[in-house]
Amino acid sequence: MEILRPQLIRIDGRIYRKNLIQEKTYQHEEDDEDFYQGFMECSEEPCDTYGVVQTQQGFRCTVKAPSLLYKHIVGKRGDTRKKLEVETKTSISIPKPGQDGEIVITGQHRSGVISARTRIDVLLLTFRRKQPSTHFLSFFLNEVEVQERFLKFQEEVLEKCSMDDGVDSTIFQNPKKLHLTIGMLVLLSEQEIQQTCEMLQQCKEDFIDGISGGKPLEVEMSGIEYMNDDPGMVDVLYAKVHMKDGSNRLQELVDRVLERFQASGLIVKDWNSVKLHATVMNTLFRKDPNAEGRYNLYTADGKYIFKERESFDGRNILKDREKLRGEEELQSRREKHQESYFTAHEAPRLQQFENFYFGTLKLNSLHISQRFTVDSFGNYASCGHVDFS
Repeated sequence: MEILRPQLIRIDGRIYRKNLIQEKTYQHEEDDEDFYQGFMECSEEPCDTYGVVQTQQGFRCTVKAPSLLYKHIVGKRGDTRKKLEVETKTSISIPKPGQDGEIVITGQHRSGVISARTRIDVLLLTFRRKQPSTHFLSFFLNEVEVQERFLKFQEEVLEKCSMDDGVDSTIFQNPKKLHLTIGMLVLLSEQEIQQTCEMLQQCKEDFIDGISGGKPLEVEMSGIEYMNDDPGMVDVLYAKVHMKDGSNRLQELVDRVLERFQASGLIVKDWNSVKLHATVMNTLFRKDPNAEGRYNLYTADGKYIFKERESFDGRNILKDREKLRGEEELQSRREKHQESYFTAHEAPRLQQFENFYFGTLKLNSLHISQRFTVDSFGNYASCGHVDFS
């Protein structure tokens, strides 16, 4: 970390600078319970947003947190809690494992209670960032036409590029799971899921309806691009998604949703903007255990799985200029009076995988999707959603 560019942490609308005093690396997540870092520099003025109340014994403040994170406040043998109590001259009560409730901070001095609360918030945020994502905000992109066009794309790629390094059927997305991700979520309790649903509904009322006009957003899914810098060593290939009318409404909508959820702390990664894309090929899907490279996957219960990763050569996929769809399909589309899909300057692009056309969709709902879980249609299960119409 650069001294002049320290990590910034947002908590309850306040921004803190995080100063690292000691950083420890552990092989397994369970071993980091006694992780204790130097904390940020805080304003010397009291923080009124914490709800510190005066009692007959002094001052008191409560902290709501998922029970899964309690162990990180306690630490091994209770060392983290003891250190907090000594340094802030407070008493910290934490529910026992498996029990729900609030963390209660009490002390003789208001400043000490505030200091303990701030440090606990940072610990909670630090270890929340270490949790695998459980949910994500997304648009479904699995309409029938798009699934059919995706399967056509897969068929032609395998027909023309299966001899390229790393290209095989195992790295293609399941067409039923095609989606556009806005942001990854770490939701560790039913209360946090409910909070997310409520915030999504508030987004609808505050700006989603205004941007969408209360109507579905008509988008096109066309063209492919890759994530990394070398087309010869690709791990993720995605289809681009854009408004059919050429406007910026979809980008504006997803960026504002992202900003709202980042400010709440429900999305912990800091991105300035959402990349509008739908993954169509990803080497994380590969079933070959002897592939080159290493990465970690998480199971549904958060455990690590060691896997092998092999990039694929995407140069022919990106640059192939054979007639993928053929003049026959283009002529058929024109005869059906769908000229709007293919303007004069787009026609030559139809001859490339690079600009493959997956279809047109109407985005009419934004979902809270759950990882590792599918619904009866094979799509990611939705824990909640808001409709545009």
